[in-house]
Amino acid sequence: MNEPFLLGPAYKDYLWGGRRLKDDFGKDTELTPLAESWECSTHPDGESTVLGGRHDGEPLSKVMEGNPGYMGRHPLSLGLPPGQIPVLVKLIDASERLSVQVHPSDDYAREHEDGKPGKTEMWYVLDATEGAELACGFLHDMDRGLLERAAADGTVLNHLQYVEVRKNDVFFLKAGTVHALGAGTLVAEVQENSSLTYRLYDYGRTDRDGRRRPLHIRKAVEAADLRAAGQPRQPVRVLRYEPGFAAELLCRCRYFQTERILLNTERVRGMAGLQTGDGTFNVLLCTDGCGVLYWDGGMIPFFKGDSIFVPALSVLCRLHGKAQLLRVSC
Repeated sequence: MNEPFLLGPAYKDYLWGGRRLKDDFGKDTELTPLAESWECSTHPDGESTVLGGRHDGEPLSKVMEGNPGYMGRHPLSLGLPPGQIPVLVKLIDASERLSVQVHPSDDYAREHEDGKPGKTEMWYVLDATEGAELACGFLHDMDRGLLERAAADGTVLNHLQYVEVRKNDVFFLKAGTVHALGAGTLVAEVQENSSLTYRLYDYGRTDRDGRRRPLHIRKAVEAADLRAAGQPRQPVRVLRYEPGFAAELLCRCRYFQTERILLNTERVRGMAGLQTGDGTFNVLLCTDGCGVLYWDGGMIPFFKGDSIFVPALSVLCRLHGKAQLLRVSC
């Protein structure tokens, strides 16, 4: 049986980031501003590292390549490059608004990006300032010519559908959806293992060297879903109660499943159980509180902002503490 291990994230200092990943989640890095922490990633643009145990200090991709059984037998694992997993889990602090952007579908990426996967994603809102919003799809049907002109002259903002963002909201963004995360939002993101992003508009911003960040208008227009988008609706969420915890499904699609776990074993004799089968691994991201993951012969204390990788065919684990976690699987 396989034992779980703690992950150390890769960090990104994109210009729209802030301080909340350091202040609220204890992320230890000199990067400023801190925009993203890639909590569970085998992507070459930013790899997680194992902390502790027999794989201590190794990149996650190396661990997965040397231990293919950790992946499980999920169909998404078939055909992946050695050491790669199908998903990428992030924390994002949008102190300023992100660019208007779109991610390609698998089909478009395979044809135009050397066989790479596309990027469907979901956001779980950890916090949001009053009045925070995001853009999600178009208000009306578009065509390529109109979108190209709107991207070039900055009027693309007038065609986007905006929705207010509140703590605990869930947003599913299918590949091809033109979107922009607004300022004042702190989110956990679960996505396909891809970094393909095509910018349509970036408010004329420049990087620290005074250069404007590149746009990718042609590819963005080709990859975008040009149909009017329906108003985003929050999914129906039903809590399932077990001794020591409650769980609710946030999102399920062909690429990943995300649940929210509300752990509270303060008044329970015993601990909440966790064990993976041979189908897939789990990623546990602690978004609040703290606790301990035990198994026969080992333990991992975890705190707000920590991520734990639970391989397929894991040992029987027990969770103890008072915390909220996201449980991600394929």
